[in-house]
Amino acid sequence: MTVLRSLVFLVLFYVFSAIVAIGLSPMLLGPRKPLMAVMVLWGKWVTWLLRVICGVRVEVRGREYLPAGGALIATKHQRMFDIFGAFAFLPDACFVLKKELVSIPFFGWWALRSEMIVVDREGHSAALRKLVADAKDRMRENRQLFIFPEGTRKEPGDAGDYKPGIAALYRELELPVTPLALNTGRHWNVARGFVMAPGTIVFEFQPQIPPGLKRADFMRQLETSIETACARLLDEGV
Repeated sequence: MTVLRSLVFLVLFYVFSAIVAIGLSPMLLGPRKPLMAVMVLWGKWVTWLLRVICGVRVEVRGREYLPAGGALIATKHQRMFDIFGAFAFLPDACFVLKKELVSIPFFGWWALRSEMIVVDREGHSAALRKLVADAKDRMRENRQLFIFPEGTRKEPGDAGDYKPGIAALYRELELPVTPLALNTGRHWNVARGFVMAPGTIVFEFQPQIPPGLKRADFMRQLETSIETACARLLDEGV
């Protein structure tokens, strides 16, 4: 039954997503804010569909640690729902994406027009400078900037491998960083397959790391906060 429900969900998910991305593509010629409103509604629809068809609830914990307006949020990346789910509970999310993703028709166009931050991971120092410049620009609009410090997806329980991009943003933006723990890999596309396992997907915001720390201290606190909380969510088995 779980497999059948997962298949039904995926069919509806991809069909509806295609209808939105293609059918509303004329909106790409307009301003950014209406595009974000569509993404928020889309994220809420995906979240609702997960609960109704697959028995997967979404719970957001620790909202008191998320500042109003602009924010710098660092989290692990386990599944694509890390992005979809965040649109449902944040008003103006901005994700740091690898360059290869924007070459995907319609998906890439929506990402570019909604002013996500695109990074060329082969660009090294030039890419890092562009990341910082783009992040400063997005902060002027009080957006919630999401970055995956490891730069790629990881399976639940995998050890952390944190890259320097988050440290550069922390230093240059002079903002607190909000660590975010999650357990999406337990329920969305389990074992990189297509099964949606019933239970609760948790997004759990952690206490902010204040600005001004030395790089080594900041990175140690960030990794400890995220990895410890993610391990606890796995142990909970929700």
